[in-house]
Amino acid sequence: MYDFDNVIDRRNGDSLKWNKYARKDVLPLWVADMDFAAPPAVLAALEKRIAQGCLGYPVAWPALVDTVLAYLQREYAWRVEPEWLVWLPGLVTGINVACRAVDGDVLTATPVYPPFLSAPRLSGRRLAQVGLRLADGCWGWDFAAMEAALTAQTRLLLLCHPHNPVGRAWREDELAELAAFCERHDLVVCSDEIHCGLILDAGRQHIPLARINADIARRCITLMAPSKTYNIPGLGCAFAVISDTALRNRFTGVMRGIVPDVNVLGLTAAQAAYGECEDWRAALISVLRANRDRVTTAISEMRGLTMTHVEATYLAWIDARGLDVANPARFFEAAGVGLSRGDDFGLPGWVRLNFGCPRSTLDSALERMATACSARASSFPKPCR
Repeated sequence: MYDFDNVIDRRNGDSLKWNKYARKDVLPLWVADMDFAAPPAVLAALEKRIAQGCLGYPVAWPALVDTVLAYLQREYAWRVEPEWLVWLPGLVTGINVACRAVDGDVLTATPVYPPFLSAPRLSGRRLAQVGLRLADGCWGWDFAAMEAALTAQTRLLLLCHPHNPVGRAWREDELAELAAFCERHDLVVCSDEIHCGLILDAGRQHIPLARINADIARRCITLMAPSKTYNIPGLGCAFAVISDTALRNRFTGVMRGIVPDVNVLGLTAAQAAYGECEDWRAALISVLRANRDRVTTAISEMRGLTMTHVEATYLAWIDARGLDVANPARFFEAAGVGLSRGDDFGLPGWVRLNFGCPRSTLDSALERMATACSARASSFPKPCR
């Protein structure tokens, strides 16, 4: 029903992703922006709304709110009240507002989505970074290190769930342990759950942190958006779910006079995405699983590279330290593939690859990477006999 093999020409237009590189032959697999067309139902809803002709200031209408609440109930068995929703023009805005709304130091775990590292600084907050622990090929929390990093002023934990860039879909037992940690230390949690609709492992289901228990629910600022799952990031629509009235009032108080309202097309697209696009999402997940498996196999055959299993998202987090190059992203750019720098996520020597693209694009990129790695391997000193 849906054509995920169609290569849409995004060069020489308005695409941040495709306009980054001076060399026009570079295949950009960096920013989290898929190269697929948005769902037909979203495009139809936008066309209908534009045809109405008037594009004035919007408010979130009842049918939109009902659609979002029904989606959260259907997908995650999460009952959310209408007043808990706070509409935002983007998820990064929500991260920055959370840092300003909660007085005190901030804690997060790296590697992590770059705004987690910049938002505290921009908000005048002190940030403590603790490395995720990689053991037996799986990333997890290092609670001992997190305990050690706390100060008497630590009040906010920034959580990425599912995790960007390592691709973990946190299990319920891991979330329960994290919730207990936050309760024990009286922390508010800003939980970025923007990739919640992109669980790739069959039989797995996203669990909102706020659904773990009542105590963690009152501590949670949950951030969600249709942008990643339905590939509409350019429409700038997200929302926070904040059940605690006092916390929600602090959050909206910081927004007042600074954060603009969501545009009417973003809201229109959100209603169509959450209400009419389940078949499209199921088809997308099938494509992303196949692409993930292709990347996993290809990377395993490239000398100098390793990666862990991607449970969620369309992003592969690749350890390139074995190449022994100063800047792996620049190395691959020279080979014609644009990847995200690990430094930006707090972990030099790694790269992030976006496999949300047509198979032909992905295969070309992987072939270029394999050629570059092979050439690099041939330059290594031969072992002594």
